[in-house]
Order: sequence, then C-alpha cells, then structure tokens
Amino acid sequence: MRTVNVSETREHLAQLLDAVEAGEEVLIVRRDRPVARLVPVANAMSPFPSRRDLREALPPMREDADAVVRAMRDDERY
Repeated sequence: MRTVNVSETREHLAQLLDAVEAGEEVLIVRRDRPVARLVPVANAMSPFPSRRDLREALPPMREDADAVVRAMRDDERY
C-alpha cells in the first residue's frame, strides 16, 4: 500500500486515481496519522447488456403488437 501525505495528494490526485484504478491502494496521512484510504471500487457499474442480447432473451410474441394494443384499448372502453 502506498502512503502519501495530504499535500502530495493535492498535487498528484490524478496520478493517485490512476494508480487506484489500476488496483493499488493509497493511504493518505496527515502529520503521520492515517486519515483516509483510497481503494478501487469493488464492482463498478456493470455495462448495460446490448439490445441484441435483450431481444434474444425475450420469448417470441404470440400476437402482433398492434393486436395487443387494440385488445387493451377495447377492454378499457367496454
């Protein structure tokens, strides 16, 4: 684990974040006392699946969409 003081953190924040993103942990100290620790995010947001994968995962429709909408509309009226 890398240890840096607060003034170094201010000067080199971008480089420290690059190191953390690469998997390194950084301990920030003030007057030789630990005050914070930078660690990589465990599970950053997972990427949204592609639309193709989503379409392939859905079951095929038994009716056309227009027939479904008409049926829903007709049920509401009568």
